[in-house]
Amino acid sequence: MIPIDLSGKVALVTGVGDNDSFAWYIGKALQAAGARVVLACHPRMTGIVEKLLETTSDPEDVAKRKLPDGSDFKPVKIYPCDVSYDTMADVKLEELPESTRRHYAKMTADYSIGGMVAAVAKDFGRIDALIHSVAFSREITKPLLDTSRKAYHEAMGISAYSLVSLTRAAAPHMPDGGSVVGLTYIGGERVIPYYGGGMSTAKAALQLDAKQLAWFVGEKNVRVNLISAGPYASRAARSIRPGEFEKSIEHAAAHSPLRRPIDPQEVANATLFLCSPLASAVTGHVLYVDCGYHAMGT
Repeated sequence: MIPIDLSGKVALVTGVGDNDSFAWYIGKALQAAGARVVLACHPRMTGIVEKLLETTSDPEDVAKRKLPDGSDFKPVKIYPCDVSYDTMADVKLEELPESTRRHYAKMTADYSIGGMVAAVAKDFGRIDALIHSVAFSREITKPLLDTSRKAYHEAMGISAYSLVSLTRAAAPHMPDGGSVVGLTYIGGERVIPYYGGGMSTAKAALQLDAKQLAWFVGEKNVRVNLISAGPYASRAARSIRPGEFEKSIEHAAAHSPLRRPIDPQEVANATLFLCSPLASAVTGHVLYVDCGYHAMGT
């Protein structure tokens, strides 16, 4: 058996908003391998994540915290981060919705990408793995033809450009090299009619950006890869088409070579591989974790 040992490594996982997400499972897998896991959550989600990590009243939440050895998922720190902003100079409170403006106005921490990464580097001295699990479009339920320019640009900035910004900020803090892993979807390569609001275009951009980034940070021995995960009924995915997304999972399972849906732990395991020395020569790659669905014509 070849073990994956990330003891002493610092893994920064972005995008955790609940305990059903790929990011949650990835964080658990990294901790199980010995890494110190820090989370970067949207400022409005940090309190929710903190409660999920602490609550004992809901048996399901307690079970979702468990690692294979029976211990709990315990990130060493949670940082607020809104990946819409590279620096705090980009924040224009007057342009935000009133509820968001009030919330952000009370914050004292630097919640920009640059500020968050600098804080992690200051607190832990290094970053060895960076997980990009961020995607958003406020008009995702609208077909591309009906998507507004504003929503399209927002989806691109949050879902794709944030990988560029995060990698640029983190790479200088990877003294021994490191691994950047992002999450993509087949909608970045094929037409998925319900995957609207500019999200398919954002995923396509993400995939090319990851390959370019692999070149630009490769001289620092930093690897950049993506995982294209099959349909999975996370809370975020279910919100796209309430009551309908499950049909996409059923279709993919019926038409995949393995004839079954994916499990989020499988995405976490693949991420763990890409962050480990076992993948030391793997970069600029899109790894499909979709039971083979990408290979089919339907």
